[in-house]
Amino acid sequence: MSYENETENPAQNIQPFKIEVAERVKRLPPYLFARINAIKYQKRRAGDDVIDLGMGNPSNPPEEIVIEKLAEAARDPRNHGYSKATGIPNLKREIAAKYQRKYGVRLDPETETIVCLGSKEGFSHMCLALVGPGDNVIVPAPYFPVHLYAPAMAAANSIALEVADSDKFLSNIAYVCEHLYPRPKLLIVNYPHNPSAVTIEPDFYVEVVKLARRYGFMVISDFAYADVAYDGYQPPSFLAAPGARDVGVEFTTMSKGYNMAGWRVGFCCGNTEMVRALGTIKTYYDYGMFTPIQIAAILALRHTDAAVEAQSVIYQRRRDVMVDGLHRLGWDITPPRAGMFVWAKVPEPWSSQMDTMTFAQKLLEEGDVAVSPGSGFGPAGEGFLRLALVENENRLKQAVRQIGRCLGGETRQPAAPDARAAS
Repeated sequence: MSYENETENPAQNIQPFKIEVAERVKRLPPYLFARINAIKYQKRRAGDDVIDLGMGNPSNPPEEIVIEKLAEAARDPRNHGYSKATGIPNLKREIAAKYQRKYGVRLDPETETIVCLGSKEGFSHMCLALVGPGDNVIVPAPYFPVHLYAPAMAAANSIALEVADSDKFLSNIAYVCEHLYPRPKLLIVNYPHNPSAVTIEPDFYVEVVKLARRYGFMVISDFAYADVAYDGYQPPSFLAAPGARDVGVEFTTMSKGYNMAGWRVGFCCGNTEMVRALGTIKTYYDYGMFTPIQIAAILALRHTDAAVEAQSVIYQRRRDVMVDGLHRLGWDITPPRAGMFVWAKVPEPWSSQMDTMTFAQKLLEEGDVAVSPGSGFGPAGEGFLRLALVENENRLKQAVRQIGRCLGGETRQPAAPDARAAS
């Protein structure tokens, strides 16, 4: 076919090509930490020593025997083909063994466990498997971003309820179920909570199961910080509550306690139908995790419990350094019982002078300390900062000193009326 006779210059007939992204992408807001990350990048390029407490990225490596097992398994040519999307059987058996050993929960490895490429991937695909347009999902507030946006990408609506008071959270769930139509199809719980470090006792999940049965919603428990706890506190598993497996599932990960964040090893356990639905989605999306990583994860689960406990002790010492240091600066902070973050209320006069994004930017630009502003976790996070315990004790002490110097030289006069507009 020839277009030579259409015009003397065929190129004039070509319209600019326009890329039209899906509506689900348009619904996502701009990444709220982008400004902090851009400043951090610029400062590091300029040679500044930024102490980064913004992301919960473990700084210690896994145990050496786990790394050696990975290398050994990777040298076996039989381990380089496609793996099973839902996880190799021995790894599924090992996670079931951990649940039995640690929580007294007996799982069927074949039907009640599945391996994920990190719990975040599994959680996102589980939302895709369970909810869709018109469905309502209750999420915790302040919220870890994926808890809000994974349902959004599945075209569901989210109702954010604050978690600071556990009893109030439960009563608000009941209120929403009584007054909202259609009733919520899914409840997301996250304890130890990220970002606020709120914790609960086992009776909380007993009440969650009762509410789920009464109002007919499913439950996803994000148990990412199961292995990081302090002062004798043991985070309870949702699946240990009577009847929990009838209504929901739980996601766990090896990223935190096992220092395997980059390995992307997560698990989903619980209700057979929900696990099967996630497996169906995963079968279409991926060919499973690299088999040598799964083999090394088996060894980690089987032989490194003591190292996981020792890592919690390390985090506890870091917590004490950070909390004690900020207390000396006059900050009002409740020491967390679990997780790898300190949730710090911005002190006066700064809290009345600027929002948390502006305050976090100030600490980075003038103090060389990067933190996560609470507003990045939704409106319920405004007024707080999240500080990750990912540096060693000396670096954390230095961070406190730099924060003190940054704030100590500032005027205590109220800011100009447009101070917030700059954010």
